[in-house]
Amino acid sequence: MTRLSNDPAAFADEALEGFVAAHPRRVRQVPGGVVRATRTAPGQVAVVVGGGSGHYPAFSGLVGQGLAHGAAVGNVFASPSAHQVRQVARAAETGGGVLLAYGNYAGDVLHFGQAAARLTAEGVPTRTLGVTDDMSSASPDEAHKRRGVAGDLVVFKAASAAAEAGLPLDEVTRIAELANARTRSFGVAFSGCTLPGADHPLFSVPEGRMAVGLGIHGEPGMGEQPVPTADEAAELLVATVLGELPEGVGSPRGERAAVILNGLGSVKYEELFVVYRRVAQLLAEAGVETVDPEVGELVTSFDMAGVSLTLCWLTDELEPLWTAPADAPAYRKGSVEAADLFAPGPSAETAEETVPSATDASREAARTALTALRVLKETVDVHAEELGRIDAVAGDGDHGIGMQRGSTGAYEAAARAVALGAGAETLLHRAADAWADRAGGTSGALWGCMLRALGSTLGDTERPTAPLVATGVARATAGVMELGKAEVGDKTMVDVLVPFSYALTAATEAGQPLATAWDTAAHSASAAAEATADLLPRMGRARPHAGKSLGTPDAGAHSLALIVRAVHDVFVPTLENH
Repeated sequence: MTRLSNDPAAFADEALEGFVAAHPRRVRQVPGGVVRATRTAPGQVAVVVGGGSGHYPAFSGLVGQGLAHGAAVGNVFASPSAHQVRQVARAAETGGGVLLAYGNYAGDVLHFGQAAARLTAEGVPTRTLGVTDDMSSASPDEAHKRRGVAGDLVVFKAASAAAEAGLPLDEVTRIAELANARTRSFGVAFSGCTLPGADHPLFSVPEGRMAVGLGIHGEPGMGEQPVPTADEAAELLVATVLGELPEGVGSPRGERAAVILNGLGSVKYEELFVVYRRVAQLLAEAGVETVDPEVGELVTSFDMAGVSLTLCWLTDELEPLWTAPADAPAYRKGSVEAADLFAPGPSAETAEETVPSATDASREAARTALTALRVLKETVDVHAEELGRIDAVAGDGDHGIGMQRGSTGAYEAAARAVALGAGAETLLHRAADAWADRAGGTSGALWGCMLRALGSTLGDTERPTAPLVATGVARATAGVMELGKAEVGDKTMVDVLVPFSYALTAATEAGQPLATAWDTAAHSASAAAEATADLLPRMGRARPHAGKSLGTPDAGAHSLALIVRAVHDVFVPTLENH
């Protein structure tokens, strides 16, 4: 377990602050994460990696010459927000465009994708790549759905070395895609990890058993087997990884491979070396030539007791990129020619925060929205532990924590906006950005999308009416479905949001006042949330463990139903007659 922490909600921020203080000649902190402390050649492609905290040395520890140019860092096991990714990319890029690389998790896909679209629209050519090396998380036919685990390092290293060599953005992206296509990983775990402040692990394994096919966010394995000896563990790892060769590799014999034996957090280095002893023997017997093998903690999951094996089948093009020198806080290879330190100019004085003008009617609506956000936050606080428990059945157990961070950030931003005299649109937009920044992850992106869509509909001048609110909810629903690519039946929050929106629209079109219409729709939401217990997840981190979630409602659907029920009374005094 994580024994040394202060406020668990501040753990990721404090860890990043200490990391930067410990490595001032290699990294510097910027809003959203870190970038190189050294200067980058003008026009060089910037490789910006990222993901949630809790995986050190990924992702911040891999920033430095020969490796990543920057890392966007989210909360524990939660992706950074699109705003944070964009800020890091802006700080790292020097005119050659940006490649955003990350593990292929739903929240990362949403946020990095949004950031790429915004950067490109702003004139910064940007590409994205989600690493998909985890064999256990999907079949070869659905390899695009696989998770990114320790193979992140190989892909990041190849792309970064290509950028360092001066290749253009399209070539750097092509090389990253090639490395990803030729990388496979598989892992086992003997115990789950415990989040900061928690008193129990996200999953446990019966005595004498181990989880097979683990994730790096505390997800349980795909199955269980008896605990093996070190040699038996090596044999399982090697046999599994050699059992699926990428296209273009007909046989292991005569092939070269970058090899990583990765510790997940609690397996000691000596134990890893005992396992690698047998891994090396088995690969040699199979005719595989290992190239610059790495044994150690490279992509971790807090204190998870586990180990994974990664092979990247090298080509003549990939091998020199894998062996190229690098100098990052947590990964060094060969010798780089030290670049000059970056010298930031004087910071500009922060202008006094202002808000766009708004009518009295909209400012009144903003105060109602603030009350709703306070009730929302209080509801999440009460149910956070329950939401985490539901999420841990087949996911990583962080939904409650993420919702707490997001709702708290949104309420605080809304309170500041009201104090400045903001209208409803401005308040909800600022709450949306704060939710996405503080929560990260899939829920952060989706709740940010919902609040922003609702705010854009209400505006800063009109007095909201019941039909207008229903229109805003309908637009929020459409935005969530477009962003998350989920449909009714996928076992996500969409299974609640769609019937809630339909019921609200129908009731307001029938002339019901908002409080009455909202009450009707909230009952539909509650029933829909309960019904998700009978569904199998088809998206997100729960998808690989679909069977385990049967009988348990979706955490995101459940939290949404709780929230719409709780905020019902807020609308009674303000809009009862509209």
